[in-house]
Amino acid sequence: MELRQLRHFLALAEEQNFTRAAQREHIVQSGLSNSIHSLERELETPLYVRGSRPIRLTSAGFALEGPARRTISSAGYARQAVRDSREAITGALRIGAMQSAEHVVPLSEYVARFTRDYPGITVEVLQLAALDMLAMVESGELDCAIVPAPPSAGHRLRLVKLGREPMKLAVGPAHPLAGEKNVRLSQLEHERFVEVPTTWTSRLVNDAAFAGRGIVRNVVCETNSWDLVLQLVGAGVGVGIVPGGLSHPTISEPTPSVLLIPLVDVQLERHLHLAIPSVGELEPAVTRFIDEVWHIRNEPRS
Repeated sequence: MELRQLRHFLALAEEQNFTRAAQREHIVQSGLSNSIHSLERELETPLYVRGSRPIRLTSAGFALEGPARRTISSAGYARQAVRDSREAITGALRIGAMQSAEHVVPLSEYVARFTRDYPGITVEVLQLAALDMLAMVESGELDCAIVPAPPSAGHRLRLVKLGREPMKLAVGPAHPLAGEKNVRLSQLEHERFVEVPTTWTSRLVNDAAFAGRGIVRNVVCETNSWDLVLQLVGAGVGVGIVPGGLSHPTISEPTPSVLLIPLVDVQLERHLHLAIPSVGELEPAVTRFIDEVWHIRNEPRS
């Protein structure tokens, strides 16, 4: 049985009238009637005498009245206890997050809901290289981090999967591959590349994929900004391999200066994780943030 059914039953028991009980519960009368009937079916017994004016409870209804009041009261105490615990938690939460996390996971929603639910906690969000942030979580300089983590990080930290996206080839519209629907790694053997630093996990994934095929890449330019990678590719400096979900004017403008092409003979993906320490007791702020992330992650999306 549900709390709302018990509230509806108590309203009917006290008002002794379906119309007044429905008004009190702010629902239509048919909704109240359906709720009471559903409760009766679950309990397998009538709870009020049909045809009585005013409404009279059956013996089963009288038996339910006391436990229903105690249940509603206990639920109220439980809600208040949660509110009190939220207001009592104070301190700081230090989160690491990669710069391009927002198009894969709702980072701003995570932080917004957390700060609303726990107003006593201040939040600091740092954006650094993924490997640096993972090291800072391990050392205690960060409480957690939302990052693309390499498999080796799982030996040192606890990783909660949040999302993933494919990596794609970025080329300028005049590049010989610009008209291709998809591209194989072997077609990129003699290309000039614009890349992110070797401290970024995306670079590690890219380097490993090419090394696994025996392809030596010519990286002619490095930058720590995906936006600048796209701008340099659009300017003709070279090609790039970038997260497929990036949003940038160079891609979305009516006449794009950068085209994204799927890679078909290799599974290049960026996996986002929430990284938390693997040893020791977590601070209350961290456990609450993990709960918020997990709740939002599992909410049905319209």
